[in-house]
Amino acid sequence: MPLTSWSPRQGEVLPRRTPSPTSLDLASDRAAAPYRPWAGARSRPGPVSHKLTICARRSDRARTHFRRNVFVNRHPQSSTPSVGQLQVLVVPTITSVSPAAGPPSGNNSVTLTGTGFVNVLTVRFGTAATTFTVDSTTQITAIVPPGTGTVQVTVVTTGGTSNGVSYTYVGVPTLTGVSPSQGPTSGGTSVTLTGTSLTGATAVNFGATAATSFTVNSATQITAVAPAGTGSVQVKVVGPGGTSNGVFYTYVAVPVLISVSPNQGPASGNNSVTLTGTGFTGATAVRFGTVSTSFTADSATQITAIAPAGTLAVQVTVTTVGGTSNGVSYTYVAVPVLTSVSPTSGPAVGGNTVTLTGTGLIGTTTVTFGATGASSFTVVSDTHVTAVAPGGTGSVQVTMTTAGGVSNSVPYSYIAVPVLTSLSPTAGPVAGGTTVTLTGVGLAATTAVSFGSAAATSFTVASDTHVTAVAPGGSGSVQVTVTTAGGTSNGVPYTYVAVPSSSGVSPDRGPTAGGTSVMLTGTNLTGATAVSFGTTAATSFTVDSGTQITAVAPAGTCTVRITVTTAGGTSNGVPYIYVPVPALIVVGPISGPAVGGNTVTLAGADLTGVTAVTFGAIVTTSFTVVSDTQIAVVAPAGAGQRPVTATSSGGISNGLFYTFINAPTLGTPTPVVGPTSGGTSVTVPGTDLTTTQSVAFDGVAAPFAVISDTVVVAVTPPGTSGAVDVVVRTTGGSATAASAFAYVAGPDI
Repeated sequence: MPLTSWSPRQGEVLPRRTPSPTSLDLASDRAAAPYRPWAGARSRPGPVSHKLTICARRSDRARTHFRRNVFVNRHPQSSTPSVGQLQVLVVPTITSVSPAAGPPSGNNSVTLTGTGFVNVLTVRFGTAATTFTVDSTTQITAIVPPGTGTVQVTVVTTGGTSNGVSYTYVGVPTLTGVSPSQGPTSGGTSVTLTGTSLTGATAVNFGATAATSFTVNSATQITAVAPAGTGSVQVKVVGPGGTSNGVFYTYVAVPVLISVSPNQGPASGNNSVTLTGTGFTGATAVRFGTVSTSFTADSATQITAIAPAGTLAVQVTVTTVGGTSNGVSYTYVAVPVLTSVSPTSGPAVGGNTVTLTGTGLIGTTTVTFGATGASSFTVVSDTHVTAVAPGGTGSVQVTMTTAGGVSNSVPYSYIAVPVLTSLSPTAGPVAGGTTVTLTGVGLAATTAVSFGSAAATSFTVASDTHVTAVAPGGSGSVQVTVTTAGGTSNGVPYTYVAVPSSSGVSPDRGPTAGGTSVMLTGTNLTGATAVSFGTTAATSFTVDSGTQITAVAPAGTCTVRITVTTAGGTSNGVPYIYVPVPALIVVGPISGPAVGGNTVTLAGADLTGVTAVTFGAIVTTSFTVVSDTQIAVVAPAGAGQRPVTATSSGGISNGLFYTFINAPTLGTPTPVVGPTSGGTSVTVPGTDLTTTQSVAFDGVAAPFAVISDTVVVAVTPPGTSGAVDVVVRTTGGSATAASAFAYVAGPDI
C-alpha cells in the first residue's frame, strides 16, 4: 500500500518512554486498507491505525533535531513498505544571558547562550518580544526592549519554549557627594562616593583616569582610591544602567617654599617669620625641623609663623593636603654678649669711633647708645664691632641687636653740652596739636620749648636726651628751640602743613593681587608720607605735584578707601575696588571642530566683567557673560590643543585646555557589499577618526569600534537592496562616502 502523505512533518522530542503529543496522520492511495505504521527500527509497531506515536531514542535527546523514516504496510514483515520521513525538534534551553543587566531604556545588545536554537520564532524579555539574530544553534544576539525590574528571558522555537533566565533593568547611577573632595596630585587618597543605583558598578573614573581601585559598599556608597592627577576633575561611576553625573574632586599640588624672612632668629624662638612660596592654601602644618609651630596662612603665597625654640640650622617646611614642601634653611642664633666698650666715654656731639667687644656679634643689625642708634657701625668679626657714637649726654647703656636678640648693656658716658639734634616728626598740621619728640643732649633741665615765637602747648622731659612737646598752631616753617638753665639750644626746623584733600582716583579698580598704577588727584599733596588703600600702605607712590600722586596699589579685596597722609594730616578717602582674578573650573565641551562656530561653556568664578576670552593666541569675537560663574563662547577656528583663558580688570584667569578637531575624511570601505539582513563587518578607512561619534549606513546607525585615527570598523544594520551612503560623524564634523556600500538581497527559496 503506497504512502501518499503525512502531517505534521515535524514534532517535539520528549523522553524515550513518554509519547510525543504530536500524532502523525497518515494517508495512502488505499485509505480503507488496514496497515501498521512504525518509525525506524526503534519504534514499536502500532495497531492497525491511521495514527503513529513517535518516541525519542536516548541518543536523540542530546540533539537539536533529527529525522526518522516512517514505514507503512499491511504487515511489518512486508517486503514492500511505503516510506515517509518525520523531523523531530528538541525544546530549546538557555544557559546564560550576557550582560545580565542593563538600562530601563533598553536598546542594548545581549548574548543568549544555550542549545536548540533552531527555527527560532520569538525572543521575549518577560512578555515583551524583541528583535534578535540567531548566530548559531547555541547563540542568539538580541536587542533588549525597554523595561523595569527583573524579568525572565525565554526563547520560543517550533520545538517549544525554553526555560527562563533572569535579566535585570538597572537605573542610571547618580552621585551626590565625594569625601574628601581633594587630595595630592600623586593620588592614593581613599575617597567615599555617595549616591544612588551604585550596585554593579563596573568603573569609577577621575576625569579620564580610572580609579586605582574601588569597592562597592552598597547601592548608595562606593570607596575608591584616587589615581594621580592634576587640577579639578569630575568623578563618575559607570554601571549597567549607564554613566552617572560627575562630582568635583580637586588635586592639590605639593606646596613650594621659596624663602623664609628673616632666615634666622633667637634660640628661644617666639619671633615672627614670614614664609613665601606657592600652594599654601589649606596648610595644615609648619615645621622648624621636626617641631610644629603655630602659624597663620595669609594667602596662597604667604604664611606668618611663630618660630619655636631651637638650635643650629633647621629646615622649615609647609604641609598641605598636597604633601610637604621642600625645606628652606632657618638658623637659630644665640643672644649676643657684650664684655666691653673702648673708649668708655666721648663728646656730647658724638662722632667718635668706639670698639665693642663680646661674642655672637656676627649679624648685628643695630647698635644703640641709650635710646639712640649709632651713627654707623661695622661688624669686624664675631667678637668685634666698631661704631660711631651719636650725640648724647650723661651716662647711657650701649647695646647691640642681632637675630638672636638684644645683648646685655655696657655703660658709656657723654660729656654734657646742651644740644638739640632732631625733631620727629619735622612737620605737622597748621592747627597744631602734633606730639613732637625732641632729641639732643643736656635736656634734663628744660624749662621751655618754643616753635618760632610761640610756646609749645605743653611739653614733657622724658630724659636728658628726649623731650616731647605738643606743637601750637602756626604756619610756614619755624625754628624749634629748647631752653634750659644752660641757655637756649640751637634751632631745628619744623614746618606747618595744610591738611591734604583727595578728589579722585583713576582707574578706580584693579586686581586683588595689586600692582595697578593709579593717579590720585587733590590738593595739598606735597610732602605726602603715606598713601593707604584701606589699612594697607601703597606698594609705592610718587608725589607728582601738589595736586597729583601716582601710587601702586597693594594686594587687597573688596572696596576700600584711598587716603593720603602728610604732615598736615590724613585726607578724605576716595573709593577703589579690588576685582578678583577670574578662575576657570570647567570648559565644556573640551573639544570641537577646527572650523569653530560651536558654542563652548566656561564655568568658574568671578567671571562678571570679563572683557576677553582667548583660545591660545586667538581672541574669540563672540562671547556672552551669562553670570558670575558662566560664560557662553562661540569657538573660533583653530588647530590642536589650546588653553582657554578669560580676562577682566582683575587679571587673566588660569587656562583650561580645549582641542580643535579636524573634520574626518573617508576612503573606500571593505567590503563594499553585504546582505540586506545586515551583520557585515565593514572596515572604513579615513583620517581624523579618533573622535568618531556615529557610523550610519543609509542613515541607519551601526555599531562601531574606533581602531585607530585612520580606521573604524562598523557592523551593518539591516537595509534594502542597492548602494547606500556611509556617513561617519566625529567631534570635528562628518564625512560621507557616497554610495560606498551596496546591500544585496539573499536568494529566495
